Amino acid sequence: MFTTRPELVGNIGMVASTHWLASAAGMSVLERGGNAFDAAAAAGFVLQVVEPHLNGPAGEVPILAWSEAEKKTSVVCGQGVAPESATIERYTGLGLGIVPGTGLLAATVPGAFGGWLTMLERWGTWPLADILEPAIGYAEHGFPAIPRIAETIGTVEALFREDWPTSAATWMPGGSVPAAGSRLTNPVLAATYRRILAEATAASADRVKQIEAARKAWYEGFVAEAIAEFCATTEWKDTSGERHGGLLTGDDLARWAATVEEPTTYDYHGHTVCKTGPWGQGPVFLQQLALLSGFDLDAAGHLSADWVHTVTECAKLAFADREAWYGDPRFADVPLGTLLSEEYNAGRRVLAGAEASFELRPGAPDGRTPRLPDIPAAAEADPSSGATAVQHVLGTGEPTVDAGGRVSGDTCHVDVVDKNGNMVSATPSGGWLQSSPVIPSLGFCLGTRAQMFWLQPGLPSSLRPGARPRTTLSPSYALRDGKPWLAFGTPGGDQQDQWSLNLFLSLVHGGSNLQEAIDAPMFHSAHFPSSFFPRGARPGVLLIEERAGSALVAELRHRGHEVEPQAPWSLGRLSAVARDAGFPGNGFLRAAANPRGVQGYAVGR
Repeated sequence: MFTTRPELVGNIGMVASTHWLASAAGMSVLERGGNAFDAAAAAGFVLQVVEPHLNGPAGEVPILAWSEAEKKTSVVCGQGVAPESATIERYTGLGLGIVPGTGLLAATVPGAFGGWLTMLERWGTWPLADILEPAIGYAEHGFPAIPRIAETIGTVEALFREDWPTSAATWMPGGSVPAAGSRLTNPVLAATYRRILAEATAASADRVKQIEAARKAWYEGFVAEAIAEFCATTEWKDTSGERHGGLLTGDDLARWAATVEEPTTYDYHGHTVCKTGPWGQGPVFLQQLALLSGFDLDAAGHLSADWVHTVTECAKLAFADREAWYGDPRFADVPLGTLLSEEYNAGRRVLAGAEASFELRPGAPDGRTPRLPDIPAAAEADPSSGATAVQHVLGTGEPTVDAGGRVSGDTCHVDVVDKNGNMVSATPSGGWLQSSPVIPSLGFCLGTRAQMFWLQPGLPSSLRPGARPRTTLSPSYALRDGKPWLAFGTPGGDQQDQWSLNLFLSLVHGGSNLQEAIDAPMFHSAHFPSSFFPRGARPGVLLIEERAGSALVAELRHRGHEVEPQAPWSLGRLSAVARDAGFPGNGFLRAAANPRGVQGYAVGR
């Protein structure tokens, strides 16, 4: 099979991410004796600097971590929660039917900093100063603006000039949109991290106590104070067209902490796949596997019409259950055991028929009656445009694919495996430069993950004070025959657990290696409601890279799919690292990264 790059093979360590500078930073940590957790954190902080249109310091991060010492996979939940004053009545009282896609009203507690530090505290070995050094260096001395950064800033230039002057001051140096390839800096962010480190080192010489002090500086100290003041004293235009302040307070930040949880798992053809709990969409990957377990994909043939049709129809069923049943399990009774059970999925599986479905059909686990959100009228599909009536433009949520199929960016991903076999899969996101005005004293903006809450009472993902939004962020980890094997993932919002599934199935049934699986033509369904403003759905629509072939497209249309061929290399930004079963004695470490966007890279030796 043709590949754009080789699958990397070695035994010292591997890092794969959505940006070459982050991969290089992570690998430099491994080369100097750090472990996978140190390397992933260093890469993650670099991603905040060099991919500011895709994530930022005030975003969030879910992490799947395999500890070789503990012989287990753990989930680090770096997803912040809604402010205590964030009630449905508070938003509807402002005349809002959905949470705005930008601005301060969509902010949750920034979870990425706490998530990375929790991972470092538990499994890392390096001091925080060494972890942050590469990110601070790029923020102070500059990094090359990839074309998509320049395009993003250009798209929101008028918004920055007219309504968000603090963002214009940060991202339009000299008053103009930066050119692709120009040097960008963020000295204010560098100063923020240097101040955190100064307080941490002043508190103690002990590595763990320094991490504790840094966390306190962020969630109880000067960072929290600046965030709370900014929310309380300023108002900014958001996607509602009105100006609003924020609801986050110092108390909201102080009471929050990242958690370490058990993963949700499913066994499929000798593989155990690990995902987050239903506060994220991760279990939808497992539900797709549970449905597909009753089909013979080997007989269908990789990327045949039968393959694509079956995978797509099972995705529609699994994502319908996501809409009806997923939410923060601390606030919602999510019947996860039943949703992953064979009895339940046997009943659901018969709905995946020979023709494409145009209905959103959640199931009734344990006899419960499903309840779906009311999609706002403004977000209904506009067939004449091939997009939603409210156009997806940069700055209105998380635009993953525009009407022409171009990947617009939204999130980052990093995977790491070290010489001792520790592995990390992390999907940082939120706090994009186009999401909210920059806090001038900190050099970054708040995230907008609260747009994933519904302002309709009684749903598992309804807005509730202190609840986690049902995020799309979905890193993946898998064991093979009970042994650690694969860390993988992709940006892509609702598409994450479709593109990642495509990779996994290519490995398990398609006989591909990592790079072949990433390079294979990608496809996904847009059938179900988007998790992002304006929450639109496109029933029956199937997007597939045109290099999959006109014969395949014709057959899928014959089966009823509304197929929209996309540019040849436009869908997905996958990366992955793997351990052979015999590692370290007779096996190797492996890695691969996505060529789409000419940005992601895997490194290793």
